[in-house]
Amino acid sequence: MKKIKNKIIIYQGKNGEIKFRGDFSKDTIWGTQKQIADVFGVERSVATKHINKIFKDKEVSKKSNVQNLHIANSDKPVKFYNLDIILAVGYRTNSAKAIEFRKWATKVLRQYITKGYIINPKMIEKNYQSFMDAVEKVQKLLPKDNLIFTENVLELIKTFASTWFSLESFDEDKLPQEGFTKKDIQIQAKDLYRDIEIFKKQLIKKKLATELFAQERSKQSLEGIIGNVYQAVFGAEVYKTIEEKAAHLLYFTVKNHLFSDGNKRVGAFIFIWYLRKAKYNFRNKITPEALTAITLFIAESKPQEKDKMVGLILLLLKK
Repeated sequence: MKKIKNKIIIYQGKNGEIKFRGDFSKDTIWGTQKQIADVFGVERSVATKHINKIFKDKEVSKKSNVQNLHIANSDKPVKFYNLDIILAVGYRTNSAKAIEFRKWATKVLRQYITKGYIINPKMIEKNYQSFMDAVEKVQKLLPKDNLIFTENVLELIKTFASTWFSLESFDEDKLPQEGFTKKDIQIQAKDLYRDIEIFKKQLIKKKLATELFAQERSKQSLEGIIGNVYQAVFGAEVYKTIEEKAAHLLYFTVKNHLFSDGNKRVGAFIFIWYLRKAKYNFRNKITPEALTAITLFIAESKPQEKDKMVGLILLLLKK
């Protein structure tokens, strides 16, 4: 790792990813031959040979990609090469670090080709507002006939924006499976039934539901869900925290299809109802749109994806 006068630092991560920190005003970085050699773990002469070959093959233009800069403790200008040249050297160099770099670069390129986009969580954290502007632009491109759902999904993305490792964690099955707040909160099934009935009457009054709404398919099935969430094994609760209990109340209600109609809406209602009973501060963590999106994700998910769905809820509550 080398540092030059204008604070540019260049190094390679363990997974082959090249990371930079410094002046990005021109959407590039600049490094010396020695720095490039250090990144890919080769001698400077090897980097020099590849750079000369890159120019000879006209893979990169020398005119616009090389600068002579004065640096501290040097009596003459030093050549600096930009990001295009650094990447080109990485593809030509045969070293362990270069191989890891190419694996990473291929993975990124594959994501771009197959998905049309790539996500760099650390850069998003540093450029949060720019990312939010990009999300707004994406929203305008989404199909009009699916606007409600896509808006909810984008809201969920925004909610997760300050913890972008969540996307990588989702792909790698590293989402949390335990909550964070241990508190003894007891709830009564009769109280929940009563409040769901009030909720139902309000929806019917607004013509947003019928008598079938929240009507149990099997008697006391919701009470059974509560029992499952509060179950204990060898004297210890299976779900020990408020977050875990809330997440499983939502998941089980939606996926078990307890009601003839309104399973998703009742599930979301129970989720918020429980958090309020626990005096849990969720308002700055969960927007109505994000709750809608996560509820829809659960409804559409496969049974084997249960841990991922619960993990997303826990991460949402952790934010």
